[in-house]
Amino acid sequence: MSSNTPAPVGPLPNEVDLFALFQAVWQQKIIVIATTLLCALIAMGYAFLVTPEYQVGTLLRPAAINELDALNRSGVYTLPPSEALLKVGSALESYDTRLGFFKSHQALFNQFKQPGRTLEQSFEEFDRSSLKLKLPDSQKPGSLGAFIGLELNYPQGVDGVQILNGFVNYAIAAEREQIAADLKVIVTNRLAELKGKLDAARASYETDKDVRIATLLEADNLKRAQLQDEVKALRQQLKTGRQDRMAQLDEAIGIARALGISKPTTPSNLGDTAHPGETSVMRTEINNQQIPLYFMGVEALGAERAVLQQRKTDDFTAERIAEIARELQLLQSNREVEVLKQRQNEDLFLSGVEPLRAEIVRLGGVANLDISNLKLVSVDREAVEPLGPIKPKRVLIVLFAGVLGALAGILIVLLKHFVVLRRAQSSNPVPAGVLTGLASSAKVLQKDSR
Repeated sequence: MSSNTPAPVGPLPNEVDLFALFQAVWQQKIIVIATTLLCALIAMGYAFLVTPEYQVGTLLRPAAINELDALNRSGVYTLPPSEALLKVGSALESYDTRLGFFKSHQALFNQFKQPGRTLEQSFEEFDRSSLKLKLPDSQKPGSLGAFIGLELNYPQGVDGVQILNGFVNYAIAAEREQIAADLKVIVTNRLAELKGKLDAARASYETDKDVRIATLLEADNLKRAQLQDEVKALRQQLKTGRQDRMAQLDEAIGIARALGISKPTTPSNLGDTAHPGETSVMRTEINNQQIPLYFMGVEALGAERAVLQQRKTDDFTAERIAEIARELQLLQSNREVEVLKQRQNEDLFLSGVEPLRAEIVRLGGVANLDISNLKLVSVDREAVEPLGPIKPKRVLIVLFAGVLGALAGILIVLLKHFVVLRRAQSSNPVPAGVLTGLASSAKVLQKDSR
């Protein structure tokens, strides 16, 4: 009888003989060893044929305060280190930023491209399965502050270190350019606002100057008109006075002729002419009353009347007319108006614009601020070449396959043993209780093998 043929089965007890089962497995150990080796070889082939997958990571932390001091001191754009870190994190997570890096560095992603797929579809697969952003757990009591981590899983043949470090630098540069663009827009808007205020101040100044000139010219015109009216009235007054004087002279000449007074005389002398025989005496006449005009005599009065009649103007007889002429001459030109009109740099006379000019100069310096070297974040850990792949775990795969192969071999041996045993029982019937016990033992062994 061969070793594979079970011994004749006699009366069996109700319990399974584990020793007999172990002996049956031991007798068929070659099958167990063969299945174990076969599974281990298959697993080893898979582990060494599948493409290894690697993982690299980088860690970003907030930049130092002094790195952002120049930007924050500008008074235009305020960016705390924590907010700068969040901005860079948003850029790292942004779909547009990732797609932009993917398109601008296509040589690094040749292995992710597949025939029949568009560039966007290839990027979708890479973005979904390869890049992962890690943020600090705010609910974790042992958190050491703010940080942003980025991990990249990539197959063998891909330069994952260059991809990850390049993408981080690309995102930081993109965010720096965005900050520069925002700063430029803010400064431009502020300068436009300040220039608008300066233009308003200039317009107000021009209006005030025009009002001042108009006021001065209006005052001059008014003064000139008043003086001209005064001159006209004075001349009329002088003319009337001259005509009145001529009328008085005519009347006095008539009286003098009637009295026979041809030369100037006095009332006393006129009385003496009435008594020509009397001795000449010398009289002193004291009289506080004005002597009538006709005592001047016809000759004097006629001469005065002739002169008055030939007079062309009476202006020289009134001192006020000369004064008015002087004032009118001064009103021919207003020196203050001339000075106002001849101003060259009128910005020097604007009031209240010194702070605006100072702010414009300051913003000009902010506009020239060099932020090309602005450090938004601190790269705490750059991506470096990994020591080994994270997938596949070759040793674990081989060990697991060996265990499964051993269990499969044991199961095969037990099944074979029970098949032979059943055939033997069909030729030598055994009690039903024994068969039930054997069946139960087989089920137990199957569960243990699993």
